[in-house]
Amino acid sequence: MTTLTAPKAAGRTRSAALRGPALGAIGVVGFLVLWELASRIGLIDPRFFPPASDVLVRLGEYLLDRAFWRDVAATMWAWFLGLSIAVISGAVLGFIIGSSRFLERATQSTIEFLRPIPSVAIIPLAVLLFGTKIQSELLLIVYASIWQVLLQVIYGTKDVDPVADATARSYGLSRWQRIRHVVWPTTLPYLMTGIRLAASVALILAITAELIIQTPGLGKQIAETREGGAVTSMYALILATGFIGVLINLVMRVIERRVLRWHMSVRMELVG
Repeated sequence: MTTLTAPKAAGRTRSAALRGPALGAIGVVGFLVLWELASRIGLIDPRFFPPASDVLVRLGEYLLDRAFWRDVAATMWAWFLGLSIAVISGAVLGFIIGSSRFLERATQSTIEFLRPIPSVAIIPLAVLLFGTKIQSELLLIVYASIWQVLLQVIYGTKDVDPVADATARSYGLSRWQRIRHVVWPTTLPYLMTGIRLAASVALILAITAELIIQTPGLGKQIAETREGGAVTSMYALILATGFIGVLINLVMRVIERRVLRWHMSVRMELVG
């Protein structure tokens, strides 16, 4: 009986795993078709919103252009550096604050005050400190991304089962051993969620910084094509940033599933 039902369950799992991407692809194609029709029949002015086919052709031309890939590399390098700094600093601070009731209470008001401040609001400060260098871009990325990691790690550290912690203490485990065997497994799912959220936010701020501060990258090229009236090229670059964002999200989800393959939530997702 088991040998007969196992392949069926595996088949259902594979079909469920494929259903999401397939529906997503259908949605993208549907959007492009509506875009094309709206521009061709005049619902929107083609001068300001060219047909999707023209934009896709221009995007294909960009893919063969070395200058385009240099801009992509500049954006992704700033994204990687800023995200790395945010993840490391947010995780360390989150563990420290979450492990101490005193520090949690002492920093709560400060975190709640700083977190809602829009990152674009500190652009004048970034430019004043670093000009148009990459450091300005990193400041915005780190400031916007660190909160996702910091808060998730704090929540994860607080979510440790007190019975499990008391059992570890009764067995004589040291503080570092309890962190490794009790706190870390509990906090890791929260940390991975924070990293996935921060990755998307970091890309948004990287593009924003390049648009406004004019640091090298895709955002700067979008601004230059807009100012030069190359509307089709501008939309092609915007589409490129969208595809990069989707790719980052897919990669982060794959990494999250691999890191948390032992966790109940991932196992239930695979089975379901």
